[in-house]
Amino acid sequence: MEFCVFTEPQMGARYDTQLAFAQQAERVGFDGFFRSDHYLTMGGEGLPGPTDAWTTLAGLARETTRLRLGTLVSSVTYRWPGILAIQVAQVDAMSDGRAELGLGTGWFEAEHLAYAIPFPRKRFGMLAEQLEIVNGLWSTPVGERYGFEGEHYRLVDSPALPKPVQDRVPVIVGGAGLTRTPELAAQHATEFNIAFQPEDVIADRFARVRAACERIGRDPETLKLSVALTTLAGGSEADLERRAAATQTDLAAFRAGNGFAGSADDIVAKATRLKELGASRLYFQLMDMGDLDHVAYLGEEVLPRLR
Repeated sequence: MEFCVFTEPQMGARYDTQLAFAQQAERVGFDGFFRSDHYLTMGGEGLPGPTDAWTTLAGLARETTRLRLGTLVSSVTYRWPGILAIQVAQVDAMSDGRAELGLGTGWFEAEHLAYAIPFPRKRFGMLAEQLEIVNGLWSTPVGERYGFEGEHYRLVDSPALPKPVQDRVPVIVGGAGLTRTPELAAQHATEFNIAFQPEDVIADRFARVRAACERIGRDPETLKLSVALTTLAGGSEADLERRAAATQTDLAAFRAGNGFAGSADDIVAKATRLKELGASRLYFQLMDMGDLDHVAYLGEEVLPRLR
């Protein structure tokens, strides 16, 4: 299995905070650093303000050596697909082939209003076209041209440059949709992710995306399955209470929910169940980016047992 940290910097994190967090994750054995792609806090002041996801990942590409680096997930409303393909390819080159792209429809209308970003009511078609375009641009041989004619985007005689270092940049599609999301993942993604859901829902969506692969003649084993869950971990009750208080979390309610909660034993048990459901990558969503000991606890006490 692979194990990644997943962060929410729009809640309040400078680049230096994210750098320290990512380097700690690399130091203690995580496989990847993934961040949300948002421009507005969803609670609290969010100071000093948002950081752009792909600008941040470009910096981390030069200041880490092993971590996979990506978004979970970028919104199709933020960037034109051609520009997005260039940005991700550049981060892939800057990291020597460690970039991954999570792409979704977006949902947070308030941040669009705050920064004059258009927010169409219907965005699923935009997502389908952007997925086809970025994969098409990256896979076009050097010296050839790429074109696309869709409802939302039109590319004419594109040189389709620059190319990523990886033969195929991993593309993550996720969500709990019953039909269209699994179909889109089967057609365009290398990874299907389900986040913040109970285990019965995870099992159902994994089954649906495997079936979607089979319907189009794709081997389901070629699609990585992953789960992202909010995490509160600690070696003592005092540690858990302190971390819950730091993130304004009701610990009892959190324990009754779907996240990774409790001691190393508790987290290993849940992670093992997710592996049995078919997950081959787990994302531990950590809300307090200043708590480097939280990262260390997971890396030192949990990951060795899961590996």
